[in-house]
Amino acid sequence: MAKDDDVYLPEVLFEFHPRGRYVRVNAIDPITGVEVVSVCDATYSQPMIERLAVRKLKYVLRKRRAQARTTGRPGRTDLLA
Repeated sequence: MAKDDDVYLPEVLFEFHPRGRYVRVNAIDPITGVEVVSVCDATYSQPMIERLAVRKLKYVLRKRRAQARTTGRPGRTDLLA
């Protein structure tokens, strides 16, 4: 059963950047354009790294949605050109 604060992500884009003993992964929501960066141990499997990145992306989207509800405007709009 889905909660009210659950975020639905039909698609997530991933970029993997191996850096020796760790992997830097960018997870991007193509609908909103929100991007998060996670760093994981290189021994983790790719599905596990993707799950961690998606979890962080959902957290950021939930946080922005909550901020938009309380302030009446979405966060970080001052950075848009």
